[in-house]
Amino acid sequence: MEFNTILMFMIASLSINLIPGPDVVYIVSNTMKGKIKLGIEAALGLGVGYLVHTIAAVMGLSALILSSAFLFSVVKYLGAAYLLYLGVSSLINCYKNKSQFVANEPSVSNKNVFKQGIIVSILNPKVAMFFLAFLPQFIDISSPVATSQLVVLGLLFSVLATACNVVYACLGSVIFNSPSALKYSRGIEGGSGLILMGLSAKIAFGKNE
Repeated sequence: MEFNTILMFMIASLSINLIPGPDVVYIVSNTMKGKIKLGIEAALGLGVGYLVHTIAAVMGLSALILSSAFLFSVVKYLGAAYLLYLGVSSLINCYKNKSQFVANEPSVSNKNVFKQGIIVSILNPKVAMFFLAFLPQFIDISSPVATSQLVVLGLLFSVLATACNVVYACLGSVIFNSPSALKYSRGIEGGSGLILMGLSAKIAFGKNE
């Protein structure tokens, strides 16, 4: 796997994970109870859930590669279309200033925050869809180590996502209460939207591997 591919993957992963979504709201809501520890527990719980999604995505995509290169290509292009949809949605939210960057006092219990995070992540169908759409865009199906590439990228994404979530757990309440919070959110959302649209364009107009 080329370094440029890994670098592009990391940039895309970080930009996407920095967008304040339901996971971030869940983490910061726990932090705003006055305990950063709860926010970190929530972030780590979500991270375990990401690993479960990684395993499921790798198993499914690996089986697809072995059974049919054509079907894998179909999934790849459908994934690119889904990423395009996410990118356009992010740009629209940025333009209309409709951000999810809002945290309220949480109604969840202080107990089992880690386990709650795992359940929240695993039961979120959007996470599963995203993994299936995102990972194939960086895989060379002609490579004899395509499955290994899926594993490496999936684990890398999970680590980067968890790292971003831990940062939000530590600094989230400060960021959310900042006067420039919405400006930050719009910038990240707009940038991520452009990156997602760029990935889709790369698949649509790039060389089919």
